[in-house]
Order: sequence, then structure tokens, then C-alpha cells
Amino acid sequence: MTVIKSVSVGLGDMYYIRHESDNFTIIDCMLPVNDANRCEEIVDELIEESSGKGITRFISTHPDQDHVQGIEYLDLRMPIANFYVVKNSATKNEPTDDFEHYCKLRDGSKAFYIRKGCSRRWMNQGDETRGSAGINVLWPDVNNPDFKAALTLAEMGESPNNISCIIKYVLNNGVTALWMGDLETDFMEKIDGHVDLPQVDLLFAPHHGRKSGRIPAAWLEEMNPTVIVLGEAPSDHLHYYKGWNTITQNKAGDIAFDCVTGRVDVYVSSNTYYADHLYDAGASAHHLGRYVGSFDV
Repeated sequence: MTVIKSVSVGLGDMYYIRHESDNFTIIDCMLPVNDANRCEEIVDELIEESSGKGITRFISTHPDQDHVQGIEYLDLRMPIANFYVVKNSATKNEPTDDFEHYCKLRDGSKAFYIRKGCSRRWMNQGDETRGSAGINVLWPDVNNPDFKAALTLAEMGESPNNISCIIKYVLNNGVTALWMGDLETDFMEKIDGHVDLPQVDLLFAPHHGRKSGRIPAAWLEEMNPTVIVLGEAPSDHLHYYKGWNTITQNKAGDIAFDCVTGRVDVYVSSNTYYADHLYDAGASAHHLGRYVGSFDV
């Protein structure tokens, strides 16, 4: 069994995967630093859920503040031993302490630079010690001219959205999930044809579900996602993907996906949220939250 959780953190992204194998993965960090109790609660959960796992990794999709906020606190409480990051030289005109800590991790000995098709023991290769985490990197192609241009802009202090990676997670006989950081629509249109997109069961919409990160129709048709998760951007900024099944974090709160063979059970922290595209598989009460239904994969 694998658990994928999208943590409700306000205007930002933070996820974790508690793999069925001996792996635990955190994707991005957006701790609500103005709420010390909530910060502590989230990191306590990460520590508890990763307990007993031999390998813990942190994947940084890109260094915007709403994806690195609180990373220094996280690293203090739960030391980051494996920092997966797109190689870059991004700068900020007014760098925060968290961005400085990101740079320290990015440029340090704990960094593993990810790129399209890269391999790493226990990320996507198993051995006699432990199995694979089932994670593969679909983007960036570091030789792509549009990606190189995005790197240059980030180095000049402009938005790093388009240096975001695309991460795929696959559970044997189970879910395929995809993360896209904060890729913007115009950039996705530029690199159309240069990304090998799989069929996807669970898709986390880029740029928190914003209209500026609207996934091109051709990409949606290729991935054919069963469920799209929209982040916590303001509602008037969201693209609602009419015609596709969605879960909106603004309404659902924390969203946990309990992934088993052939099915995903969905739990939320909201007491009122429901999704009529999910069916009742009779899942029992769970520490992950309130059960709201399931979907097949």
C-alpha cells in the first residue's frame, strides 16, 4: 500500500509519498510559518509517516517561495539527506532565508541533479537491499533550447516556474501519479512533443491549478487523467478543467490517496466536502481523514 498526500498549506504546494517499498518522498515545502502550531503539526506528521523507512528523499520542483517556505525548519527537524533538484543557478532580487537554504542544499553534497530519464538506486532502481520507489523524471530535457532559456531567466532573477521538473510515480498494479511544479501554459505549449507523457490516474495540476498553468488540451488528451487535483490558489484564479473529474483543495483541505491494487481510496480533512465522481468502495475510517470515495486505476 502507498499513501500519497497533498497537504493543505495555503497558497503553495507540499506533498509526500509513503511508498509501499522502503522509501519515503517529500515533494516541495510550503510550511505556514506564521502558524507555529500548524508547522509543527505538519513536520510531526512527516516524521511519523516516514518512521521505519530506510530512504527519505526531498524533491524540489523549483525554487519559488511557495515551494520552499519553511525548508530550513524542515531540515532542522527532519534532516534532508537526499535533495533532488533540477540543476540551476536561480537568483532572487530579495532572497529569503528559505531561498538561501534552498541554494545551500542545491549546491551542496546532498544534491542529486535530476533530468529527463535519469536513474538512481532506489529512486527507480531496486536491489537486494530495497525496492524501487517507482519515481521517474520526465522533464527537464537539459539540452532543450526552451528549457535553457528558462534557466537563463531564473539566473537573472526572473520567475523560476518554467525550470520545474515533471515527476511520475507508478505503483505496481496500481496508481500512476504526476506532478508538474509551476509550469506555465505557454511554456508547455513550446515543449509540446518533447515530453513523453504517460496515461495518468492522478494528476496534480501545475501552478496550483491556476489559469496561468492551464494544461494544454493535447496534453490532457494524451494523459487522460482519472482525477485532477487543483491546489489552493484563489478561486477566481483557478482553471476548473470542465469535462474532467477534479478535487479542489480549497474545499477538501488535506487530501490523502490510499493506493492499493487497482483502486485509490480518497480521504480529506474537510467535514463537508464530497465528490460525486467517486464511488463508495466501503473503505473504513482511517487516520488519513474522512473517506469520501474511491476511483479505479
